[in-house]
Amino acid sequence: MTDKAAPVTASPLADRLLAMNESATIAMAKKCRELIAKGFDVINLSFGEPDFQTPQYIKDAAKQALDDGFTFYTPVPGIPELRQAICDKFKRDNQLDYQPNQIVVSTGAKQALANAVLSLVNPGDEVIVFSPYWVSYEEMVKLADGTSVPLLGTLENEYKVTAAQLEAAITERTKLIMYSSPCNPTGAVFSREELAAIAAVLERHPQVYALADEIYEYINFVGEHVSLAQFPAVKDRVVTVNGFSKGYAMTGWRLGYLAARQDIASACDKMQSQITSGTCSITQRAGLAALRGGRASADEMVAAYRRRRDLVLDIVKDIPGFKTPTPSGAFYIFPEVSAYYGRTAPDGSTINNSLDLAMYLLNDALVSAVSGEAFGAPDCMRFSTAAADDKLVEAFRRVKESLAKLA
Repeated sequence: MTDKAAPVTASPLADRLLAMNESATIAMAKKCRELIAKGFDVINLSFGEPDFQTPQYIKDAAKQALDDGFTFYTPVPGIPELRQAICDKFKRDNQLDYQPNQIVVSTGAKQALANAVLSLVNPGDEVIVFSPYWVSYEEMVKLADGTSVPLLGTLENEYKVTAAQLEAAITERTKLIMYSSPCNPTGAVFSREELAAIAAVLERHPQVYALADEIYEYINFVGEHVSLAQFPAVKDRVVTVNGFSKGYAMTGWRLGYLAARQDIASACDKMQSQITSGTCSITQRAGLAALRGGRASADEMVAAYRRRRDLVLDIVKDIPGFKTPTPSGAFYIFPEVSAYYGRTAPDGSTINNSLDLAMYLLNDALVSAVSGEAFGAPDCMRFSTAAADDKLVEAFRRVKESLAKLA
């Protein structure tokens, strides 16, 4: 009797999952944590997370919600008083008029973005993604069976896509554009004039919608934040996403929201009702307190982020081969690093791309950063500046020293 080979079985996983990539920022943070667990002194500059504590008045509101027994299911799009407070915020900060039925509160801004993409994009629709982009944008489009069309801005223009580029990229299959301002990963901020020109392009193409990610709105070093929805001709085709993680240092609370035309908001409500329903009741009460408390705590954090940005830029200007635009917002630097491609590390390996360089810096300098390939800019790397001043000084001292070893 002969042994028969075991039959080869296909993967049981859905094709949509096999086509998706793991979040590069989460993957690098995971590698960083593994090294730290082994006792290595790694400085983690890979994750987009404020290093500040959530303000005390917000935490107090969450405690009060628990004491009040506010522990039951909430309406899917959020509790009414939070949705009204978000409307008030849009009026105060952005001069935009929304009604509560146009607001959907979600478990983080990431869910709000996914709700919008899944509610708007049909299989085969093209989605123009302003590049460099946040790592999850393309994966969300894949999940919706859409086709991503990355549109890369130039280094000379702080990587901001121009209206002329957008006009040239639109086809009859274009359904949506996606972008962030302030931008993750570059820190670039679109000016009023730049967004006015983009709005004018959209006005000429009424089948195209826009998904504007404004999660870094409060972390802005140039003063004015402009929303694409402020341009009346396109407001009804703009979905604006925001949240509490960056401006209020509430990352672990997982609270975001979107504002949109009522039928689009209702579609996102319907989508969310079948996935998570309403987000955490305690978190919503905390978010309500955050909005009612104003933005003084955010302004204090922004002052620190500006100081750190300037500190880091002063250091990296002396690192040969780094071409680093000055970020106008957020808390990252995004240098172009291709000058190091083709060089040899001390162990004999070759640096072929930014992923190789990121792994080299993690292992040699014990500094974690993220390859620009995940952001649609393969010649760049993203370093977070959301760390204490002394950590940043030490991190970039190590980076400079390690890069000098490459032959």
